[in-house]
Amino acid sequence: MDRNEILNTVNNVFIDVLDDDSLVLTEATTANDVEEWDSLNHIQLVVAIERQFKIRFASQEILSWQNVGEMIDSIAAKLNQ
Repeated sequence: MDRNEILNTVNNVFIDVLDDDSLVLTEATTANDVEEWDSLNHIQLVVAIERQFKIRFASQEILSWQNVGEMIDSIAAKLNQ
């Protein structure tokens, strides 16, 4: 799975969790860019992404993400293990 496919899948998860069909993520997108992306929704997003990709993130990993691109880095690393 390449980065673009991962981004598209993550975008679909965000659309489902945040219930916003108009949402379009880029690798530079941060929580500040998405109105509904608050701390509570962040937990739901992480859980939904873990389920979608059948992976698990460490707490430190989640806390280190500054944008969607860094989230994709973590997903890609786990998928390539």
